[in-house]
Amino acid sequence: MAKGQSLQDPFLNALRRERVPVSIYLVNGIKLQGQIESFDQFVILLKNTVSQMVYK
Repeated sequence: MAKGQSLQDPFLNALRRERVPVSIYLVNGIKLQGQIESFDQFVILLKNTVSQMVYK
């Protein structure tokens, strides 16, 4: 496991478990809002009215 992942995974997992509303800004400036439903090394599954897969 990479050092960056060892910091990122517990943080994302806490946000997921506690259902914290999050905002994710894409590189083109678009803002996505919702709750983290799931994540892995490459993507975050964000749920609001629809589910969106966001590549890291």
